Formats: sequence, C-alpha cells, structure tokens
Amino acid sequence: MTDDFYRIRRLPPYVFAEVNAMKAAARARGEDIVDLGMGNPDGAPPKHVIDKLAEVAAKPTAHRYSASKGIAGLRKAQAGYYARRFNVELDPDSEVIVTLGSKEGLANLAQAITAPGDVVLTPNPSYPIHHFGFIIAGAAIRSIPAVPGPDFFDRLEKAMRYTVPRPKVLVIGYPSNPTAQTVDLAFYEKLVAFAREAGLIVISDLAYAEIYFGETPTPSILQVEGAKEVAVEFTSMSKTYSMAGWRMGFAVGNARLIGALTRVKSYLDYGAFTPIQAAACAALNGPQDIVDFNRALYKARRDVMVESFGRAGWTIPVPEASMFAWAPIPEAFKHLGSMEFAKLLLTEAHVAVAPGVGFGEEGEGFVRLALVENEQRLRQAARGIKKILRRA
Repeated sequence: MTDDFYRIRRLPPYVFAEVNAMKAAARARGEDIVDLGMGNPDGAPPKHVIDKLAEVAAKPTAHRYSASKGIAGLRKAQAGYYARRFNVELDPDSEVIVTLGSKEGLANLAQAITAPGDVVLTPNPSYPIHHFGFIIAGAAIRSIPAVPGPDFFDRLEKAMRYTVPRPKVLVIGYPSNPTAQTVDLAFYEKLVAFAREAGLIVISDLAYAEIYFGETPTPSILQVEGAKEVAVEFTSMSKTYSMAGWRMGFAVGNARLIGALTRVKSYLDYGAFTPIQAAACAALNGPQDIVDFNRALYKARRDVMVESFGRAGWTIPVPEASMFAWAPIPEAFKHLGSMEFAKLLLTEAHVAVAPGVGFGEEGEGFVRLALVENEQRLRQAARGIKKILRRA
C-alpha cells in the first residue's frame, strides 16, 4: 500500500537499513561490534551547558510552547558566533533561524523554496538529506562532483547551460560528509560570483565547521562579499558541542530564504524545548574549551585509525577535517562493492561501517568510517580487519 504514495515512490529503500539490522542482530547475539558506521558522538556537552538545561527545566514556565524560529537570545548568540568566528555580521531577527538540527532545517527549506519539477544541483557523493530533502519536495536532482577541483566549475557551468528547466538551487557541504573534503575562501569567492551571475541559490552545509585538523580554520561562504544575496548556511551544535541528541542547529544568511523557512516552520513546529535553547545559549556564549577538546579528540582518533589500519594492510587517506574517513575498498575486495564489503566487515571483523553507495552512486567503491570509538576500540577494529586482509 505504501507504494501508492507519490513521495514514498520517490524514496528508494534506505541503504543503511540492512547493515543496521545486521548490526542489531549481531549485538543481540552478544557479539562485540566496533561501530564506525554512524556519526554519533560518544562524548557529552560541558557541565555548565547541562546545568543550564536543568536550571531552566526546573522553572514551571519553561514547559510551555517555545518560539518556532528560536528564542531571541539564542538567535543573538548564533549571530555573535558568526561575528567572532567569521567576522560576519548577521541580523538575529531576519537572518538567523533556529532549526531542529541541520537535517530538519534543510528538509523544510527544500519544502519552502522548491516546486515540483524544479532542478536542484547536489554533490555526489553527499549526505543523503542533500538529495532527498529536495526529492521529497518534488524536485529533480542533477549531480555535480563533490570534489572541489576544476571539474566542479566545469560541470556546474554545463549543468546551468544545458539543463531544462534551468537549475534553481545548488547544495554544497564542506568539510564534506562523507568525503571529508575541504575548501578555501577562494573557492567560495568563485562560487558566489558564479551564483550571483547565474541567479542560483546556494545552500551551504557547514555542520563540521569546527572539526578541522590543519592550521587554517574552516571558512564560511558568508565571508565572501555579496554572499548574502544568494546564500544561506546551515550549522549544527551536534558535533562541535557533543549535542547530537539535542537536535539543535541554525540557518543563517539571505533574509528572503530565512523568511521562507521561518514561514514554513511556523506551520510545522513550535521550536525546540526552551530549556534546550537556553542551554545552547550557554554553549555558544560560554567557555569554548569543548570545541578545542573535540577537535583534538577527533584528530587523535584519526591518527590512530590511519596508523593501525595501515599496519593491518588497509591504507586510509588522511582526512583533513570532519569526524569521518572516506576509505577506498581494499583491492582484494573491490569486486564485492561497498554494501557487501560492509557486510563482510560486520560479520567477520565485527566492525560496522557505512557503505559508500548510501551517499550516492559515486560513493560506490568506498566506505565511510566514523571516528566515534575510542583509540583502544579503533585498534581492536584494526585487528579484526587484519585477519580478513590476511585471508585475502
């Protein structure tokens, strides 16, 4: 019966569901699975953030409906973050909205600005909501490269020139999930100039803004002069502050796009629980030790993974940012494809990974490894992988 519904017909079976079901079954049998599949942080927010949550939750008035676009103090706190971090000035009333995580915000923005038949350009491979948020809204998707090289702008120009109807929206995300690719400000400058000339809306997903491992901080597209004319940017507190389950994110930038998202959300929700929003204010306005701590944590785990998996016989390209590694399937197993290789790792090495094909057809031949287990567990995973590689 579900196949009769228009939007359901447009959604393929969730690629990760089969691996997740196998993982759950293995754990039910008592098997110890090192889970590198989902980007689910294993840490906790700072104490002062949790204390603020408890303090506000103790107030009887805190349990009423909140504000759909986010409480004023939190929108001001996010504007303050952009001013400090990127030297970008934002109007908290017209250029900032609080979302229930960046995933909800992206999906609702797609509903707000997309008509059935519109063409949207999305990177391939990329985080599934970049594609499916617009597919659910009725759009047609045309893929562009996820890698920000010369081919990116060549393909972008061809897509604008030859696609009918002319593409309306471009989605990007750097540092990238799943590939961990990064870009510099020069890339954004070129992209903003292109978008302004082409009349193209740009949606930037900056969820991993603070998880970078080099000396140069990750830039924002809004640092480019004129970017607000064409761009809106999503950020999330999930990874930066270890608040994934809190579902706290933001969209900032172009006032017209923020206004459209605000209007759609006003029909759909009353905003996040007020104590969570108050605690998010405490995170943004208070000490930032957790940001440095998490950056160092993921870098240390990255180094252990690259070193221990390398000694096991699997060379992992060193990610420059994010909490993921994007790893080509070892040569002896390439014929299996990413889904079957992921199943093999789960059943024989007791290691869960995300098959690359789940991020788009260009992800075939890769798996995504999340840095969400401690260093001891990463070495344990390497030992299990080594046994498989030796047999091959």
